[in-house]
Amino acid sequence: MLEVTPILNTSNKKPLYQQLYQYIKDEIVSGKIQTGARLPSIRQLSKHLAVSRNTVETAYQQLIMEGYVESKPRSGLFVIDIKCELPLLQPRHNPIIEENKNVQQNIDIDFRYGHVDSEHFPYAIWRKLTLNILHPNEKRLFSYGDSQGEYELRLELAKYLRHSRGVECSPEQIVIGAGIQPLISIVFHLINSEGTTVAMEEPGYDGVRAVLENHRLTVKAIPLDKYGINIDTLYKSTANVVYITPSHQFPSGLIMPFSRRLQLLKWAETQNGIIIEDDYDGEFRYVGKPIPALQGLDTNNNVIYIGSLSKSLLPSIRLGYMILPLPLLKRYKQSFQLYDQSVSTIHQMTLHQFIKQGYWERHLRKMRKVYQRKQTTLITEIKRRLGQRVSITGTEAGLHILLEVKNGMCEEELINQALKFKVGVYPVSRHWRGNSNRQLNMVQIGFGGVTEEKIIEGIKRLEKAWFMK
Repeated sequence: MLEVTPILNTSNKKPLYQQLYQYIKDEIVSGKIQTGARLPSIRQLSKHLAVSRNTVETAYQQLIMEGYVESKPRSGLFVIDIKCELPLLQPRHNPIIEENKNVQQNIDIDFRYGHVDSEHFPYAIWRKLTLNILHPNEKRLFSYGDSQGEYELRLELAKYLRHSRGVECSPEQIVIGAGIQPLISIVFHLINSEGTTVAMEEPGYDGVRAVLENHRLTVKAIPLDKYGINIDTLYKSTANVVYITPSHQFPSGLIMPFSRRLQLLKWAETQNGIIIEDDYDGEFRYVGKPIPALQGLDTNNNVIYIGSLSKSLLPSIRLGYMILPLPLLKRYKQSFQLYDQSVSTIHQMTLHQFIKQGYWERHLRKMRKVYQRKQTTLITEIKRRLGQRVSITGTEAGLHILLEVKNGMCEEELINQALKFKVGVYPVSRHWRGNSNRQLNMVQIGFGGVTEEKIIEGIKRLEKAWFMK
């Protein structure tokens, strides 16, 4: 009998059949068990190793499935020639992945703009609400659910958006989806994309631009002025759809004033256009009163309102929503009635209770204070340490700022110098579609996921990185 004598550890968390399978596989790959060798029978090996026949049989089945051995009727199991497969067994070198991994490992203060403060998330409440809805009588929790999103959640969202953002809608107009990008994609399936030209703010959110380009749409970059997207240039663009972030323009941080919102609505009315209003960071405004959403000012069914809970809850919950004007809602019901909902029913029903029982507004009030403290700490430290050598943009709302650094370095140099001090700051240039008017000495600094202590230490390191030789 072929000698197969692994050391099987019964205290190891890995099951015995996996240990046996791994041992035989390694022996075959290394050549210690040669091609054509016959493995012991299940009965022989189980007796030899003092393990159950089931353990040996399961290990053998795995080896057969992965192509290391083959079963010959009335003869037994034989090792297959795998020399042609050996190159695939070697670890592949991927310099891009390794480079990104090394960069992340080199950062211990990360000013990434998409991060949120997970320390203040009400885990105990969320867990309690989830457990409350998880009982056998709630059969629908274990099915696909409403394709448009659970009605109870849409009802609570409609109430909340009406009094907090001035949005006018019924629950029937709300569609739940797994974030902004999937919802934007649905929008352009609803709109007849052929011949559609889409206008975007310049700079603008590159994540949405990628969706538009994947839909093979013509994208026109419209520059910003001090009030937001330039209306005169928008008229000249021949675009019939415009995507905007008026509550907190991404990435500049501008908040579109009421007068410019009315001008946009006039453009949509006269051009028979559609406005996609992404209420980016609309929950976190630190200066002045909130301005009503464009959707609430629209009387001609020209605005699609889109929001996400990634910043106000957690990105991993993957829950966004859009409000369709009535003509597009009719088209949605015709075209998407066979599509399944992309968001967990359990998450939806937990969020429904979270909003209904008042936890949502309580959480938002708390997080506004948390983020405002962080932003204040960040700006105070920047002014104290960097002073007139930098300019700050976008402080009225949101979870990031833009920092123009006046030391002669370009964006790439600023980022690389920061990395030498284990600080992550991020490029702004990626949000420009064209090269004209691109800011070459600016970086994006997010503060949502950084503690106040690390903010102070991070700015101290950036001073050393950028201004001390």
